[in-house]
Amino acid sequence: MEKRQLGKTGMAVSVLGFGGAEIGFEGASKKDVNDLLAKALDLGLNAIDTAECYVNSEELIGEAIGARRSDFYLFTKCGHKDGFKDAWSKEEIAASIEKSLKNLKTDHVDLLQLHSCGKDVLAKGDVVEALKKAQSEGKCRFIGYSGDGQDARYALEMGVFDTLQTSVNIFDQECIELTLPLAVKQGVGVIAKRPIGNAVWRHHTKPDNTYVHEYYDRMKSLDYDFLRNGKAESAAEIALRFTLSQPGVSTMIVGTKNPDRWQANADLVSRGALPADEISKIRAAWHKVAKADWIGQV
Repeated sequence: MEKRQLGKTGMAVSVLGFGGAEIGFEGASKKDVNDLLAKALDLGLNAIDTAECYVNSEELIGEAIGARRSDFYLFTKCGHKDGFKDAWSKEEIAASIEKSLKNLKTDHVDLLQLHSCGKDVLAKGDVVEALKKAQSEGKCRFIGYSGDGQDARYALEMGVFDTLQTSVNIFDQECIELTLPLAVKQGVGVIAKRPIGNAVWRHHTKPDNTYVHEYYDRMKSLDYDFLRNGKAESAAEIALRFTLSQPGVSTMIVGTKNPDRWQANADLVSRGALPADEISKIRAAWHKVAKADWIGQV
């Protein structure tokens, strides 16, 4: 699998990474996670992203591939407790890091990220100090910010983060002008989350899951021609290759609990960047119908 440098970190990451949210929130079995990650690592996966608040995702990953720690780069996030309650004090972040290391069965992570805190929290400086302290203690190699919109822009302008994880997909293009150019200029590595836009084309009617409502509504307005044929695999390919084509993107984090899905996505990504004319059509449709409130989705 193709690998790209993650900004100035020097980490050469697989362009298709693994996102650990789904295995936690959807109750994946230990066996499925073991099978999925073992197969993916054998096939070239080397970037795994999770968070302490993703239910038992960290534990599942640590149990499944803890013994293969040297085979991959491990990313996690901090800033929440008891689910998604904000926890931005230095003490809370330190406790979250210790919990993550225990869950993941490791003494350090390659990347420690702040999990979508607002610029008001960033401006106080405590969260950055907490990450820097963990870095000085060898508990993480690099520090990053995970988030979107003006908060992500502010994080970049601080000039302290090694990476930015942000939403980049055919339904979420604000970052292409707001943050990605600045990340490239600064040499900040970009991790694309939600690269397939939650695959909302699978739903013939608006689903009950409110988490995907915004993308579903945008999909209806954008009315991309490649989504009209009903072929999910074709839609997934175009979506992934569109995200992969955006300047600065080093890896795309895709979650699944299906042991065979990572390989299927890897096959789609192996076809490389999307042709320039197809990218232009997708961008033109966005500029034509995107509303002012179509901001990056956390």
